[in-house]
Amino acid sequence: MEKTAKHMVIPYMPMLVPPLNWTGYERGAYLFLPSYMMRTHGAKQQREVLKRAPKQQLEPVFRALDTLGNTKWRVNKRILGIVDRIWASGGRLADLVDREDVPLPEEPDTEDEAEIKKWKWKVKGVKKINSERHSQRCDIELKLAVARKMKDEEGFYYPHNLDFRGRAYPMHPYLNHLGSDLCRGILEFAEGRPLGESGLRWLKIHLANLYGGGVDKLSYDGRISFAENHLEDIFDSADRPLEGRRWWLGAEDPFQCLAACMNLAEALRSPYPETTVSHMPIHQDGSCNGLQHYAALGRDKLGAAAVNLVTGDKPADVYSGIAARVLDIMKRDAAKDPATDPNVMRARMLIDQVDRKLVKQTVMTSVYGVTYIGARDQIKRRLHERGAIEDDAECFACACYAAKTTLTALGEMFEAARSIMSWLGDCAKIIANENQPVHWTTPLGLPVVQPYRKLGRHMIKTSLQVLTLKRETDKVMTKRQRTAFPPNFVHSLDGSHMMMTAIACSEAGLNFAGVHDSYWTHACDVDKMNKILREKFVELYEAPILENLLEGFQKSFPNLKFPPLPERGDFDLREVLDSTYFFN
Repeated sequence: MEKTAKHMVIPYMPMLVPPLNWTGYERGAYLFLPSYMMRTHGAKQQREVLKRAPKQQLEPVFRALDTLGNTKWRVNKRILGIVDRIWASGGRLADLVDREDVPLPEEPDTEDEAEIKKWKWKVKGVKKINSERHSQRCDIELKLAVARKMKDEEGFYYPHNLDFRGRAYPMHPYLNHLGSDLCRGILEFAEGRPLGESGLRWLKIHLANLYGGGVDKLSYDGRISFAENHLEDIFDSADRPLEGRRWWLGAEDPFQCLAACMNLAEALRSPYPETTVSHMPIHQDGSCNGLQHYAALGRDKLGAAAVNLVTGDKPADVYSGIAARVLDIMKRDAAKDPATDPNVMRARMLIDQVDRKLVKQTVMTSVYGVTYIGARDQIKRRLHERGAIEDDAECFACACYAAKTTLTALGEMFEAARSIMSWLGDCAKIIANENQPVHWTTPLGLPVVQPYRKLGRHMIKTSLQVLTLKRETDKVMTKRQRTAFPPNFVHSLDGSHMMMTAIACSEAGLNFAGVHDSYWTHACDVDKMNKILREKFVELYEAPILENLLEGFQKSFPNLKFPPLPERGDFDLREVLDSTYFFN
């Protein structure tokens, strides 16, 4: 694979001319390659609904996709040069996979069954690691093949289309800004803009965000101080990335951090730093974005404060907030009599283990309807990684208890989210029980049909063989329709927010790129983009979204009875306009 990647024909490459504007389901993007506005994966009903939708209804979606597709990119040659050097010397640095396989363990010279069994397990484990390394190497080769092909181009474009929920993706699959740190480090805006005073500040904040390790949880002033306290490391990284102290390798996103070091070093060495031209995209990321959408839907004061919908001196960390609640519950349980409750001993064993990392994955996936079993397995993995509880049975029991406690804490902090999730699931169940898929229209006018249907098998006999084809049947998957609807609905809302922001940024003359809940623009334009994305979030949620959804269900299924809308709180949505860390 490594040898042949450069000779492969990669379809849907980035375009050297701006993509065609979207005007219909099959009209737009690439000049000659077949292009579809949505990745329907054979879902016939979704495709038909889109084709029937009036062009006027889809106009905002077309405009958003055109905006994303017209952002011009180029290869950051300095970063590509560093990646090539690391790759040529065997990988292993900056999260690049080792180019060598792990040697297989030698077969033991023994007839002892236990020893042979142990050796076989080791061989199996090493083969699995080598198989994973091989696929990672292939992936990197493909990305580098595209980067090397595009590196001398003055600029190129990524046509975008949608998944069925309305989230936008570049159509080129390998080297794009939705990809890994490697891809993001190699890519930058083709157009450069002078930093200006605010841009220099945002570049320092961005560098601190990329370094991570808790630095990204500080206030903006704290992050700026972090960058200013590490100027010597930043200059050394920029000047001697592989020969020097390699400070940038300690970052959570090393290649992007190195690109920021180079840009910042260039600016600070200039007699007029504000006039330095920057091509670097600066990211603004939502704080546990799915819960932000639920808090806005439910006008939930407590939830809104936990996910930065209100202003504060520093960003609220929802994971630490949940961890603190879990710890309170466990401390209460630990003080009880062990004879009356078996969880008392588990609480005492876990008190020292509770931190944001233990609960983070469960909190993140709570928006996607994580089950108790899913939460238990996530927490068990964390405990196992730490080697905190050696006995497997005890570790399992502790994970069961910790999962229940975490879900209780989530329910308390995000009561509105839980009730809206339940309401959405109940509505979906009622519709799916009629053997109908759940369908709705996003606030931007995109019709969405959940594609989950049972698959049938179709046999085709030929003179040589019997082929079995899978295809959709008329029977919907009732459980999947119900469990998938809450997360899909929220994804359709975050997609709408991103597209509304893209259109407004384009109208304001900004370069814009979006990665779901991460919005990118030039350093000098971050303040403008921040204002726009907050205004668009408020505009989105000032509309009666749940009322419109219920009305749509009642119109489509007049004979069905749907539960009443969940109660909502009295959070003032306009507080988002002044929230410093809503996206940060």
